[in-house]
Amino acid sequence: MTDLEAVLNDNRQALDDLIVAAERSGSGWNTPRAPGKWSPSQVVEHVALVLEESAKIVAGEPSKLGGLPSFMRPVIRALFFNPMVKKGKFPNSKTTKAFEPGTCPASPADARARLDGPFAEFGRACRARATSDRSIMHPVFGTISVVDYSRFQALHTRHHCKQIPGGSDPAG
Repeated sequence: MTDLEAVLNDNRQALDDLIVAAERSGSGWNTPRAPGKWSPSQVVEHVALVLEESAKIVAGEPSKLGGLPSFMRPVIRALFFNPMVKKGKFPNSKTTKAFEPGTCPASPADARARLDGPFAEFGRACRARATSDRSIMHPVFGTISVVDYSRFQALHTRHHCKQIPGGSDPAG
């Protein structure tokens, strides 16, 4: 198994953990865990939006993420991306407008369908990119490897899994 396949499998496990947490939320599906926080349905929608846009980034297509000036990307990569991927811990941070949840899955049962499509697209884009070039040009982080970007996505999903009551972050 290649490094990419192992990391994509880890992504799948992180999504499955998120789906299980969503299913456990029951009547709290649309209830934020605290004032100013997201409900489980909003967490699922956010992760789906991130995967959709990430697939576009990997494929070299325009993304809603926008970007930073090219001279800033190595700084953000060195201060945020590289340490996070190396340590395996996603920091608390605010999201961008492009990733704020709007219309959310109607029920926990809809969470799997909402996440499976974007994840499949992300996986296809990663595999296609890996056959021709092992790096991508990210609009915020600059040049990063497909494997590290996939690792970043798994960490992101686990970060949000622990935000759903009953969810956990097996990685710590």
